[in-house]
Amino acid sequence: MIRALMTAASGMKAQQKQVDNIANNIANVNTAGFKRSDLNFRSLFYQTYENPGAATGSNHMRPTGLQLGSGVEISGSHKDFRQGELVASGQALDLAIQGEGFFAVKQPNGEIRYTRDGTFHRDGDGKIVTAQGYELLNAPTISRDVVGIDIAEDGTISTRVSDDQPPTEAGRIQLWRFANPAGLKAQGANLFSETVSSGQGQSVSPGESGTGVIRQGYKERSNVAVVDELVGLILAQRNYEVNSRAVKVSDEMLQQVNQMVR
Repeated sequence: MIRALMTAASGMKAQQKQVDNIANNIANVNTAGFKRSDLNFRSLFYQTYENPGAATGSNHMRPTGLQLGSGVEISGSHKDFRQGELVASGQALDLAIQGEGFFAVKQPNGEIRYTRDGTFHRDGDGKIVTAQGYELLNAPTISRDVVGIDIAEDGTISTRVSDDQPPTEAGRIQLWRFANPAGLKAQGANLFSETVSSGQGQSVSPGESGTGVIRQGYKERSNVAVVDELVGLILAQRNYEVNSRAVKVSDEMLQQVNQMVR
């Protein structure tokens, strides 16, 4: 009965983390470039009373054995990098990646971070930066007299200083790919950092080697499906209730033992 209490408690703790994860997914349903997370579960250790195949007599053995588990725990989380819906914004520096790849931005301390959020702006120095002011890596500086910016699917940036003059190529945006994107570490603010698990980022031109293309004037919405998250929330709630019921039953059984009279 004490085992049942602890086993059910582990289930309640796991479902609480599941609810926390779903709540974060739902909270970011309108966050540009956000990728939802899933939790993975694994069983805890088993106590073996009888090994499967243990001898029970001459030329006889146990077909299944006897093992009792001790609950569940979270084994890890997994980022779902499936494509989010592209929504037209009409802004020249709103860029969306259709397909695989990440934008690379440079933080003030020189560290490189990666993002799917292509909501960029032009700062006072003409640099292309994120809403936090992080510079888009290797992007050209746009002079103040530029009145028009055109960005092709392959990342080529062309600028115009007047409507009656032909555009001039100013540079090119590169995308970054990883052998294992799920191994990237989420840093908040829509940013990721590379890890040993993700592998080192490789700079690739948009549209090449399986990398996605850039869509100017679009934003990538989060890939959170609210209906699916609500269904998962209901399942987590019911699983939590069932585990709490197991705690209650174990407590009632202990109470009966305590009330026994010789």
